[in-house]
Amino acid sequence: MASISSSPRTVEEIFKDYTARRAGLVRALTFDVDNFYSQCDPEKENLCLYGHSNELWEVTLPAEEVPPELPEPALGINFARDGMQRKDWLSLVAVHSDCWLLSVSFYFGARLNRNERKRLFSMINDLPSLFEVVTGRKPVKDKPSVDSGSKLVFASQRSLDGQAKNNSKLMDENYGDEEDEHGETICGTCGGTYNSDEFWIGCDICERWYHGKCVKITPAKAESIKHYKCPSCCTKKGRQQ
Repeated sequence: MASISSSPRTVEEIFKDYTARRAGLVRALTFDVDNFYSQCDPEKENLCLYGHSNELWEVTLPAEEVPPELPEPALGINFARDGMQRKDWLSLVAVHSDCWLLSVSFYFGARLNRNERKRLFSMINDLPSLFEVVTGRKPVKDKPSVDSGSKLVFASQRSLDGQAKNNSKLMDENYGDEEDEHGETICGTCGGTYNSDEFWIGCDICERWYHGKCVKITPAKAESIKHYKCPSCCTKKGRQQ
């Protein structure tokens, strides 16, 4: 757990911490959901789901310190697991996790001024909530003020339907059909759902898809990538070595 001296202080630092913890929770509730579900054994003691600032998640007992160094997530999530439908239980965990993420961010942001707090919340609110990710609900989007025209959306040796494509794909007048087809695709980092107005790239190792901005890949940079490997797969390979 981070010490007080190393805690994020600026809006940007706090938002970076938020997105990292959120990424870990998204992974627990989507890609790693079977593992997460099995760890939440109702026969065990009170368990909590933590998202850490290194984008990892953990199911463990709550902190022993009183008061704790950071706000604590919901206690005893494992007790309700077998008494509910799986999807309903996951939705409940997602709601509590959303609350926890906000509480941690605004704990760090206690010394921010009014405008900074407003800006922080606006940045957080631009991302879909964990509840929206888990339930598949799409956040209501503001209408664009200008016509964005054609968009460069996907960059990979694969397309979502598994057919080989060029590295990049320009969306044309059929972009509406494309969004309907891939609407359930979620970003492996932020959990956001597919949007034809955004650039995405697919990992050729784990086959997950990511917003270009989430993995710091621009359309121009993607043009020179023959086989893309996401940060998670790069980390796994480094550990094996």
